[in-house]
Amino acid sequence: MSYRCDACGNKTRFDVYETKKVRAFHHFTLAGDDTVEEEEVFASEIEKIVCRWCGATDVSAGDGPDTGVTDPASSEAR
Repeated sequence: MSYRCDACGNKTRFDVYETKKVRAFHHFTLAGDDTVEEEEVFASEIEKIVCRWCGATDVSAGDGPDTGVTDPASSEAR
């Protein structure tokens, strides 16, 4: 999944608010460090997506990986 901010053109930085129901296998070391080795997602719901550059919530979703990188200072991003 890739995203694009409709307000500023950002394609790389977003806060994604998501609720998930998962089963996860956690592996703890004796020092207390935690690693998730397996995770099975039963349900997932994206509640909102917020652009990190401008704070807008007008975000379009696309299919596949994003191949473009946009500089927020460039004229193309605005």
